[in-house]
Amino acid sequence: MSRFARALRFVVASALVPWITVQPSFAWGGDGHRMVNRLAATYLPKDVPAFLRNGNALDTMEYLGPEPDRWRNHAEPELGDAQAAEHFIDFEYADLIGNLPRKRYDYVRALAQAQAAHPDVQMTPEKVGMQPYVTEEVWQRLKVGMREYRHLLAAGEDTKPAEAAILYYAAWLGHYVADGSQPLHVTMQYNGWNGPNPNGYTTDHKIHSLFESTFVTQNVKFADVAPLVAASQPKLLNDEWTDYLSYLRHSATLVEKTYQLEKAGGFIGDGTADGKAFTEERLSAGAIELRDMIYTAWVRSGDPVEEFHGAN
Repeated sequence: MSRFARALRFVVASALVPWITVQPSFAWGGDGHRMVNRLAATYLPKDVPAFLRNGNALDTMEYLGPEPDRWRNHAEPELGDAQAAEHFIDFEYADLIGNLPRKRYDYVRALAQAQAAHPDVQMTPEKVGMQPYVTEEVWQRLKVGMREYRHLLAAGEDTKPAEAAILYYAAWLGHYVADGSQPLHVTMQYNGWNGPNPNGYTTDHKIHSLFESTFVTQNVKFADVAPLVAASQPKLLNDEWTDYLSYLRHSATLVEKTYQLEKAGGFIGDGTADGKAFTEERLSAGAIELRDMIYTAWVRSGDPVEEFHGAN
């Protein structure tokens, strides 16, 4: 079976099924990821350092947008398998454990503990997904990098290496934030409707790539989405974890709308006005969330912190 065929294997049967397969990890395709990253950097507020907003930053952010999808290759199977689950979370299954804990390994243990109560579901991280956890961890890497930049700047030392690290972290973060704006990355219904289907939504395993890749490439441009991002004011997040979960859950409320639009031909060829507007709104939502997370990391990097000086 080809890589593409494996990536598009789908969840079988009803809401609680004997097993679930790993979701495809190519949210938005390269064009969408590049667009989200560049838009976020373009509309960062002016109190963020200039190196994050200049032409080099925009080009770097854009180029690195698809980076985690480049890690999906037969030549590097361990890398591909290890990070595949970080592109999605199926809330229908994740919510069986109750409130999601903030830390990765607490979540892994909670899934394992929930397995006995849900024997018909594979409650493993690679099946349920790890999306918010990698996002939080990369965000924290970004904040640490920005803190180091502040230290170097205050000491009058060369900041260029720190700037390179910050741009990489920001772009890496952007990939997962963009994944989170795609409704089919937060649901078991990620590539064809499963289980009871009274509204007759597509069960073909094409909607995922049709919506996020083919339609975006053919119909959505940077200039279409930019006004939506420009119209929103940068926001300092009170708690990035809570805000990001709310962002993901809002995406989850749009799963059925995605299927409704597909059924109405919204993503076929030139699509429909509703299909295009929906896609533009989802891409802009990713760019806005990414911009606000980068901005929040910058502000919070100035907070006092007890430095690590080795294990006790």
